Amino acid sequence: MNFETLVFYFLASILLFAGFRVVTARHPVHAALFLVLSFFSGAGLWLLLEAEFLAITLVLVYIGAVMVLFLFVVMMLNLNIEKMRQGFWDNLPLAGFVGILMAVEMTLVLTVAGRTVSSDPVRHAADYSNTKELGRLLYTDYVYPFELAAVILLVAIVAAIAIAITLRHRTGTKHQDPAWQVSVRREDRVRLVSMPAEKEGE
Repeated sequence: MNFETLVFYFLASILLFAGFRVVTARHPVHAALFLVLSFFSGAGLWLLLEAEFLAITLVLVYIGAVMVLFLFVVMMLNLNIEKMRQGFWDNLPLAGFVGILMAVEMTLVLTVAGRTVSSDPVRHAADYSNTKELGRLLYTDYVYPFELAAVILLVAIVAAIAIAITLRHRTGTKHQDPAWQVSVRREDRVRLVSMPAEKEGE
C-alpha cells in the first residue's frame, strides 16, 4: 500500500464521517460546518485524481461562497429546531425506502462502470490542461445542459429567498398590505366635520 492509497483512505473516512454527521447533527449550524469539512475532504480526493481545477472550484465556490451564505441564513433566520423535527418518525419509512433505492442505484452504476471503463488511466502530455479541456466540453458538447442547470439553480435560489425570507410570518411584527392600501377610498381616510364659525369675543 503506497502513500497515495493511505491518503485516499484517510480522506474518504473523513468524508464518510462528515457526511454522516451532516444528516445526524441536531443543530443546523453544526450540520453546515460538517458539510464544509466534507467539501474539503472531497477537494482532497479531486486532487488525488489530478483534477486540480475541480478541487479549487469546490473550495472557492461551495465553501467560500455557498456555505458561508448557508451559515448566515441559518443563523439569521433563528430556525425553530423543535418544530422542524415534528413528523420525523412519520416520514422515516419513506426516507429509508428512498435511501435504500439510491444505494442500490449507486451500486448498479459503480458495477456497470467498473465493467465498461478501463482501469488503466490515460496518460496525457506535460502541457495538457484539464481546465481547458473541461471548458471546451462544457461550452461545446454540453452547452445546453450547462445553461439549463444554471437556470434551474437560479430559480431555486430565487424560490428559496422568497420562501425563507419574504413569506415568513413572524408574530409581533408590523407589515403592510399593498392590496388593502390600493383599494382604500377617500371616504375611509378623510372625514369632513361641519363646525359653526366662532364669533369674535365669544
